[in-house]
Amino acid sequence: MAEPGVETRMRSSVITARAAATFEPVGRSVATARAFVRDTLQGWGYSDIVDDAVVLTSELVTNAVIHAGTSADVLCLRTEDGVRVEVADRYPEREVPMQGTGQSLGSPDRENGRGLLLCAALASRWGVEYSPTYKKVWFQLDLPDRAVGTRSAGPVLPTDLLPVADERVRVAVIQVDTAGILVSWNEDAEQIFGYVAEKVVGRPLGDLAAWPHTPGIGTGIAEALLLSRWEGSYGMRGADGRVIPVYASHLRVRDTRGEPSTVCLLVRDYERAVIQTPLRAPAGESAENRAADPFEIFIGSPAPDDLDGLLQRTVERARDMLDADSGFLLLATDDETELEVRATTGLPSARQRFARVPVEASTGRYGSARMPAVHDDLTASPGAVPLLGGTGMRSVVTVPLKVEGRLTGSLGVASETAGRFSNEEALRLQFAADRIALAVESARLGELERLRRGSLSFLVEASDLLAGTLDRDQTLALMAQMTIPTLATWCAVYTIADQSSDPYLSFVLHEDEERIDGLKALLSRISPPDPVPTPGARIWTAPAEAAHQSALRTSMRELGNGSASTTSGIGTTLATAAAVGGETVVLPLVARNRVIGMLTLGKPSDDHFRQEILELAEDLSRRAALALDNARLYSERTAISQALQRSLLPPGLPQIPGVEVEVIYRAAGEGNEVGGDFYDLFPIKDGAYGFAIGDVCGTGPEAAAVTGLARHALRLLAREGFTGPAVLERLNAAILDEGTRSRFLTLLYGELWPQEDGSAVLKVVCAGHPLPLRLRQDGSVESAADPQPLLGVMEDLELYEQVITLDPGDVLLCVTDGVTERREGTRMLGDDGLADVLTTCTGLTAGAVATRVLRAVERFAAEPASDDMAILAMRIPEPE
Repeated sequence: MAEPGVETRMRSSVITARAAATFEPVGRSVATARAFVRDTLQGWGYSDIVDDAVVLTSELVTNAVIHAGTSADVLCLRTEDGVRVEVADRYPEREVPMQGTGQSLGSPDRENGRGLLLCAALASRWGVEYSPTYKKVWFQLDLPDRAVGTRSAGPVLPTDLLPVADERVRVAVIQVDTAGILVSWNEDAEQIFGYVAEKVVGRPLGDLAAWPHTPGIGTGIAEALLLSRWEGSYGMRGADGRVIPVYASHLRVRDTRGEPSTVCLLVRDYERAVIQTPLRAPAGESAENRAADPFEIFIGSPAPDDLDGLLQRTVERARDMLDADSGFLLLATDDETELEVRATTGLPSARQRFARVPVEASTGRYGSARMPAVHDDLTASPGAVPLLGGTGMRSVVTVPLKVEGRLTGSLGVASETAGRFSNEEALRLQFAADRIALAVESARLGELERLRRGSLSFLVEASDLLAGTLDRDQTLALMAQMTIPTLATWCAVYTIADQSSDPYLSFVLHEDEERIDGLKALLSRISPPDPVPTPGARIWTAPAEAAHQSALRTSMRELGNGSASTTSGIGTTLATAAAVGGETVVLPLVARNRVIGMLTLGKPSDDHFRQEILELAEDLSRRAALALDNARLYSERTAISQALQRSLLPPGLPQIPGVEVEVIYRAAGEGNEVGGDFYDLFPIKDGAYGFAIGDVCGTGPEAAAVTGLARHALRLLAREGFTGPAVLERLNAAILDEGTRSRFLTLLYGELWPQEDGSAVLKVVCAGHPLPLRLRQDGSVESAADPQPLLGVMEDLELYEQVITLDPGDVLLCVTDGVTERREGTRMLGDDGLADVLTTCTGLTAGAVATRVLRAVERFAAEPASDDMAILAMRIPEPE
């Protein structure tokens, strides 16, 4: 039976591939299921819908394995037009909405039930199917309409509307093998990027490619190289260290031996029209029978299908339309208070990409981006257009981009000649802006939606990784690794131990490992940022300024020396300066109303952060701060527990004449809980020694209190001359006096007197503890005491001590129940199993006996021990 209002049948389509997996009802299965769906869809080349599929699968598998508590079966089906994912569990019960009650699928605020809401919001189609034994939720994600590999012919265009290219167009042709290694590099590639073929052939393409890592937008370089075709923009690092924007077309081929490789055609980004594949025209429609579209006349046909390409084409057309020297386009932020530089041409300002300027640059009509403006001479009004400062441009015309009366951006062109633009030309530019404003806003919203979906997927995986560790150093490393290169080029994490401490540089990471040491040295020389608790990113200029000054001083020294011996040092200094020369921001790490550190993110020279990336970084910093503080608290708790555990054990063991003694203590768990097992060995008076091994019920502070009471009371009472039974009876009364804080205690206590003939006399009392075992020289094993009541339960105890004599070669073995109760499934080591192990220890020293017992216990089961273990072995050596 299906839920009302949802589709339960998949539309007729051909299934071309399938992948299935089953996930057990444990917490880690959710992350494993996400990875399975991501890897499957990327392997099919469906990167455009990966993020949506991962988010939906995460919610549905969470419902199955966490809330329903059953295994989850995930099935991915590839079709010609998209993918269908089915998640089935073994919990078929469901609520049936009652007519007229207004019951909905769920609430976004509920911990469970969000899966169907997300399906309704993100999926093209979805449905629920029930049977007596399982419930299945499925969703269909359709591929976006995108024509690939189509032939088409554009209309005849005026010369001034043709794409702009250099006088000598160069097309770099490179070839990459199946491992991503460059195997071919042509002459045009040498001219564009500055590397000769011998320097780059044999290196991974990833070493040179500055791939866009914005979450949710585009695929990774490794995935792109595996696709049959790929087109898009990225950057290539030139020999001078600068990133050169390129437009690329990748084609996957195979040679005559069947070996696959990828051929990449690359041109400078502003010459993308040379290799860009035109879009497919609608069926039955040709360029000749379409009516003239003002948008296409301005932009050209075909229009770019991505936002960056559309913006770049717009500024180029605007510049050429008014015969200007440069052009620029800025997009408004959501609150319309700032404009973000997104495309430029003819300006030395690729450095300005994503830089932000205020909408209201100054007072008056001409200082606002909301109105058209013509500035005849910028030298007479410096600062009127901040983007053009220091560029040599003298006159500029700017017009707003508006959609339904709302400011969405600003388009401008500039000239090196004063008074270049008239009001009529401003009107022409405004007319063009009105034609393209809606298309730009639509493309911007599409990119923003993809970014937000990708950000959601990024944060889900980041939260999983941060929640998977309580180690402070590993948390710091994860924080940095998650930001690089997805959010920034380099990252530094400062930590603050307490309110009176200064920030400490704890971790530094750069996407180029060769830059990490120089970056760490630079940051160590400058004062850390102020620990301001105000949320949000704030600009920090100190690293860029310090790097610039260092590079300047190094260059001056080289000029003064006139020597080439310092070339290497200068190169490192300049590379560090370039690495931190862009925008740097600081985000506070606030947890439990306290600043515990700062997350610092940086860009290379001339680069800026886009607002959406800063918002994503702020979300990540909040999660990372809580994870880091949890790791700190866990470390402090572990240190306290370990210190307390050490205080409950004797600082050392005395040397007993004529007796070998060995003690092994192993605490279970991760060290953050104080155990209840303890031991002691101490001198009572001349020639007499006391020994004890016990186990307090439970763990934690309450058990530690009883352990401390027992160990110190035993020493005190024994040295006062009380016998073994009297010592334990008084200890029992002291435990019962603790009232509700008391814990019952099993204890083996004894006193030992070495004898002149080489033997030893022992008096022992076993109060509810595993019995001590005696190994004789002939290999026989027997119990050395009788069981008696444990302590902390009954008020009136009548205990007695038993006397035994250990002859030379005999061994007395005392253990806690962590040894005898070692389990593997239904099997348990037990007293008999321990006795069997001890029979193999004839002739061994006390240390060797204890070690063999420990090894046997560890090998008895594959899982780590779940209880503390204490082993006390005493042996009377044979005379030499």
